[in-house]
Amino acid sequence: MSEEILGKVRELLPTLAERAGEAEELRRVPPETIKALQETGFFRMLQPARYGGFESHPLDFYTAVRLIASACGSTGWVASVLGVHPWHVGLFDDRAQQEVFGEDQDTRISSSYAPTGRAKAVEGGFRFSGRWSFSSGCDHATWVLLGGLVMNDEGKPVDFRTFLLPIADYAINDVWDTVGLRGTGSNDIVVDDVFVPEHRALSMANTARCKCPGQEVNAGPLFRMPYGTIHPYAVTAPIIGMATGAYALHVGATRDRVRAAYLGEKSVDDPFAQVRIATAAADIDVAWWTLEKDITEEWAHAVADTKIPLDLRLRARRDQVLGSGRALGAIDLLFESAGGKAINAGLPLPRFWRDAHAARVHAGNDPERVLVLYGKNELGIQVRDGLF
Repeated sequence: MSEEILGKVRELLPTLAERAGEAEELRRVPPETIKALQETGFFRMLQPARYGGFESHPLDFYTAVRLIASACGSTGWVASVLGVHPWHVGLFDDRAQQEVFGEDQDTRISSSYAPTGRAKAVEGGFRFSGRWSFSSGCDHATWVLLGGLVMNDEGKPVDFRTFLLPIADYAINDVWDTVGLRGTGSNDIVVDDVFVPEHRALSMANTARCKCPGQEVNAGPLFRMPYGTIHPYAVTAPIIGMATGAYALHVGATRDRVRAAYLGEKSVDDPFAQVRIATAAADIDVAWWTLEKDITEEWAHAVADTKIPLDLRLRARRDQVLGSGRALGAIDLLFESAGGKAINAGLPLPRFWRDAHAARVHAGNDPERVLVLYGKNELGIQVRDGLF
């Protein structure tokens, strides 16, 4: 099924590229684009099979994301974020899964995982409030995953959970006005003292241990993969896709470009342009190859139902943040080599450049905080982090 979906996604790429400017103007992905992606089956790739999903290999999902982002960075970002959430919902208690997918298997879920919400335990669940930023694609979703701290009677946090809410329980504030990823519609979510039942509040401690209630009904290897790999790579795959799209544009333009400032020199004959192309290509390749290697090795453990070693999980996280950096560096190199026309705002290359820089500042791409965990583990220092 994955090959069929990938084939349909490839057929959509010219249309997605044509709509990239429209997405920027709308400040959200056009609804007809979401509908077209839905019709390919993309949004069900990581969805539980019990609810019409395909439980695809994660690498197939990231490949589709890379393709989409190579045509439009904002669309690739939203597709990846919305596309990974059915996997997370699959880790929740089956009652929550039934509420989300029972009546509509095409239900979409947005998110904002930063624990800016506050919850108070009450009979049967929690009272929950808060405000969250950066909920990409929220205008195309009817449920949301929100991070929050559970507070005790003394006002101290005792747990960090992800809360799953229907659209009736939250409001969307339209605040998205940015220089990059402008088409993602990553608006604010506001929740004002709503009740969230216990089965729709999943502890991040259980998520980190890969021991969640949803695994009782979703027994396939997909749901034995670690959150600390699946979700972070969902914000790296689009950046690699943006770099892939920028590279194709730049190589095509360089073949035809004549540099007036250098007495009509053809860019194709410029050795420095050749070196930059080679360097950018290598950086993009390495970013993708490490993704492939890490996901493949973790998947083998998931299929065998053996524990995924901490060393491997930390390596995957290391490679993820460095992969984002490598892809961004490749785009920077191409942008610098593209000449004065690259600064025209409406052109695809500067759009990729803006989108990739916006994507890089996502918390999941913060390199130092991740690399220090890998370094500590290599030096025999115990790693204390909510995702491991």
